[in-house]
Amino acid sequence: MLFEKTPLSAAEIELVTTGKNADAVAETAMEDGALALYLTADVTPVRFVRLTWRLQTDPALLVLRDAWERSYADLGFTPVGENTRALPWYFLLTDGKNSAGFGVRVRPNAFISFRLTPESLTALVDCRAGGVGVELEGRRLRLCEFVFGDYPAATPFDALTAFCRLMCPLPARLPDFPVFGTNDWYYAYGHNTPAQVLRDAETLVAQSADQTVRPFTVMDDGWQQNGCAAPWLPSEAYADMAEMARKIRNAGARPGLWFRPLSAPPETDPAMLLRRGDRVCLDPSHPGTRALLRMDLRRFRTWGYELIKHDYSSYDLFSAWGKDMADTVTEEDGWSFYDRSHTGAETVLSFYRLIREETPGVLLIACNAFSHLTAGLTDLYRTGDDTSGRDWARTRDMGVNTLAFRLPQHGIFYLVDADCVGDADGTEPWEKNRQWLSLLSHSNTALFTSVPHPTDEQNEDLKAAYAAVLRRHDLRPVDLLTNKTPAVWEIDGRTVNFDWD
Repeated sequence: MLFEKTPLSAAEIELVTTGKNADAVAETAMEDGALALYLTADVTPVRFVRLTWRLQTDPALLVLRDAWERSYADLGFTPVGENTRALPWYFLLTDGKNSAGFGVRVRPNAFISFRLTPESLTALVDCRAGGVGVELEGRRLRLCEFVFGDYPAATPFDALTAFCRLMCPLPARLPDFPVFGTNDWYYAYGHNTPAQVLRDAETLVAQSADQTVRPFTVMDDGWQQNGCAAPWLPSEAYADMAEMARKIRNAGARPGLWFRPLSAPPETDPAMLLRRGDRVCLDPSHPGTRALLRMDLRRFRTWGYELIKHDYSSYDLFSAWGKDMADTVTEEDGWSFYDRSHTGAETVLSFYRLIREETPGVLLIACNAFSHLTAGLTDLYRTGDDTSGRDWARTRDMGVNTLAFRLPQHGIFYLVDADCVGDADGTEPWEKNRQWLSLLSHSNTALFTSVPHPTDEQNEDLKAAYAAVLRRHDLRPVDLLTNKTPAVWEIDGRTVNFDWD
């Protein structure tokens, strides 16, 4: 074992409360192979629970972190003795031949991160209701379940895949068909038009004409009245969104749309707003917000959209991108959700569950959402920050990195969406993008493209990629330990070298 003893052994527990602790109690119990952490309090607001294990770990061992939400080209193995970053949700420890994973099961009722040193392991369990202590009012809350997996003689990739199954024992929500299609963001960047969207659908259908699976045409930001903001009503150019969906469907594609659920419409009831400085969004714990969200989602379904992509929720709620979050999702104190009796993670989980409840039969993509909280509640999850239709280096860094290091979550937490193959204006090096397209099409993950004016060469490549999506493939990165954008991959038993640079 890479640890001297299992991290599921007894830990030192410290409570961080608002004021003197009058009645808060944190306790652990072994249940179904996991170490469950419980918190009880009547009147004491609780901010954090900190657990510390005194463990000896070789500082030369390599550790891989996960990300709070999307990753930002920042995943990769680092020696334990040199790692200075927090480890959200879970981590994998390896010597290259043997591996071990430690973390929490998906959908915990708190935000959890770890710090690992050669001498100790610490878990910081954030119980706050925003930036203030949660007021449980007598509840006994199961905060999380710690799990440990030991994988001798397993590759790091295989070990991480097995550990993801341990963290997510319930079956994921997975579509029973390959998901592929177009998304206009990577060439329109919020300035799409109905004519462009329909052209995308017609081109897409022609490129996949011989296939039995209907592709998606997703309208990203730009269809609504205000750029990247509520209300979720069509602009004058789109006018009749139900008719737009029918036109996409008549072209042979399946209609999808993007929205930002926590953007506050003008003249919103102030009680429904979450304010931090000059930042304002809807508070998902307020009954009025929940009613508004249900109304928006039901409208999209009535219009006939078969895919809904919800975006920006982690940024809107906590005023930071995942790359800027450290041990906690917010360092700002003093602000709170409307409902202080539930932790921030409980509030976010309830919000994601509401979206799921209101979209039966609809494919959901979660973007800029908390990955561990969406597992089992969304069909697809954008695991990395945006690729680009204009900057190949960004596509390489964001796309390849997240596909390689979060592929073990695929088919277990959700269907991975490592993001788009974009070529906005023909200036991108297609010989590079072609490789990214090929890798994605053999990964079994979602494949979305954004190529508005394909050349003959691009048409043939896109046809081949859409055909490849229909077949199951065996794909894994080979140089995962030494390369943050792996260039050597095993695809269906063949070793393939990609020239990303």
